Amino acid sequence: MFIAIGGAFALKATSYSMGTAARMGPGYFPFWLGIVLALMGAVVLMTSLAKRAPETEITRFDFRILLLVVGSVTLYGFVLRPLGLYLSVFLLVVVSSFASHEFNWKVAVANGLFLVLFSYVAFIRGLGLIFPLWPAALSN
Repeated sequence: MFIAIGGAFALKATSYSMGTAARMGPGYFPFWLGIVLALMGAVVLMTSLAKRAPETEITRFDFRILLLVVGSVTLYGFVLRPLGLYLSVFLLVVVSSFASHEFNWKVAVANGLFLVLFSYVAFIRGLGLIFPLWPAALSN
């Protein structure tokens, strides 16, 4: 599955302008992301076919986990503008943390705070993207 999806992304990305590493075109990132995904799929395939690969049992599908993860990302998309980047990222991390069987409030809050800081450093400072950082009511 990873090989097929990665290969399809890489193949489709070749129809866009690639550019260079210094001046990336619209096809550059999807192409390399597809290549990395396909390579990861190849590694998973090879390790699963090895003689020493452990046998695993597939348990029943847990829709609660799916709803929590997909729901938290959807919630993030809806609340980014009204709540701002900081509160939205924090909310995303805490809500999606409920999907873990080993949920712990301290770990969820610590992860949320770390990812808020990382988002600020990477996207605001590093890439210079413009997001509302705080709720509109607090920005005035």
